[in-house]
Amino acid sequence: MNVLRTIPLLATLFVLASCGGGSSSGGGAGDGGEVRGDRSQAGGATTTLDRTTRAFENPASNLSDENLDRHLVGDVDFGASFVSAPAPVNPGLGPLFNNSSCEGCHVVNGRGLPVFREGGLRSHAVVRISSPSGQPELPGGPKDVPGLGTQAQDNAIFGFTPEVTVQLSYQTISGEYPDGTTYQLRKPNITLRRAADNSTLPSDTLMSFRVPQSVFGAGLLEAIPEERILSLSDPEDSNGDGISGRPNYVYDITTNSVQLGRFGRKANQPNLFQQSASAYANDMGVGNEIFRDHAGSIDIPLETVHSAEFYVATLAVPRATRIDEPGVLAGENLFRELNCSGCHTPGHQTGAHPLSELSNQTIFPYTDMLLHDMGPQLADNRPDFEANGSEWRTTPLWALGLVRTTLGSRENYLHDGRARTIEEAILWHGGEAAQIRERFKALSAPKREELLEFLRSL
Repeated sequence: MNVLRTIPLLATLFVLASCGGGSSSGGGAGDGGEVRGDRSQAGGATTTLDRTTRAFENPASNLSDENLDRHLVGDVDFGASFVSAPAPVNPGLGPLFNNSSCEGCHVVNGRGLPVFREGGLRSHAVVRISSPSGQPELPGGPKDVPGLGTQAQDNAIFGFTPEVTVQLSYQTISGEYPDGTTYQLRKPNITLRRAADNSTLPSDTLMSFRVPQSVFGAGLLEAIPEERILSLSDPEDSNGDGISGRPNYVYDITTNSVQLGRFGRKANQPNLFQQSASAYANDMGVGNEIFRDHAGSIDIPLETVHSAEFYVATLAVPRATRIDEPGVLAGENLFRELNCSGCHTPGHQTGAHPLSELSNQTIFPYTDMLLHDMGPQLADNRPDFEANGSEWRTTPLWALGLVRTTLGSRENYLHDGRARTIEEAILWHGGEAAQIRERFKALSAPKREELLEFLRSL
């Protein structure tokens, strides 16, 4: 549970995920239009040629010498493992936490695994919680579960008891393609109990199981102009394609205002700074001036938060590969024909950004940055600002083919890591993407493989 710094409240409060690109990019749900360019340069001038196990750890290729030095300092801060106070180095862990470092969850700056307390005190995944009524942590946001806040911590420093224990199990769901090919999916089930007495949480507690997302390229996503994102929105599905993406609007603490949401599974954070400050407090129990820890303490200065933010913002994006191979080109065409690009908009042009290296870049992240209803099977039924319980922000697909490489063959996809392959992720798509899923299932096995080959080339 976090203690938010004292701030004046607004007088008036406000108002996904997985399947476009060749040398050009298709528009999204709205009329945002195409962005053309060399899609192998997924991160524009920031792009790295590295596609090894360390592909997500490279500094942006166009950094100035001064900003490269800042990036390397940020690398140290992002990788720092915190310990309980007092300590000469990195004190401030806890007293309640999920993991002890940023890198502890974001494996080599990529996504984490759906694991809790695996390998000692290491939980990659988290469970977000809230109540249907009560006091929100932030104006307009999810409402606190009394005594627990909005994220359940399953670890604690010596002398303290964790808030919860987490039990994760899976239900197997079998299916079959029209051509007779069979498949199996797995659906996660989460049980939370209070660690102190093994009691259950209130029956109306809303829970959302999440695995960490990749952090490379985040600065470029922050640099996409708001007008571009809004131009892709089509909440009333005016073009009749079944896709109706819409923005989330969330509370920005530093400006005391409502802003477009960009980061998080439900686009519930307005910028990288607030995302970073929240992660320090929620995930590690490391308090700062924006979000304090469970005990109301400030453990690190804002300079440390800004340093980690800068590091994430200036990570390189790995290049896309094999873009001219016949199988990849055929899969790219299928990606468009099936209208996967209706949510996963291939290309964007970044606008002005405080970091010149991120400004005016042609990038290919394959996301419209909008919320989409993904249907009841993927719903967490937990609203987050204006996002409802079945909506998720479209996950970027760049470097999708490197997930297996960077996780040591342990693939996982979607918000809770339930999908063990890209194919499984597509098969879980529902809601706005249900018709696209059915078109995919109706393809012949060789055609399905062409689409998957394209996605692995990103």
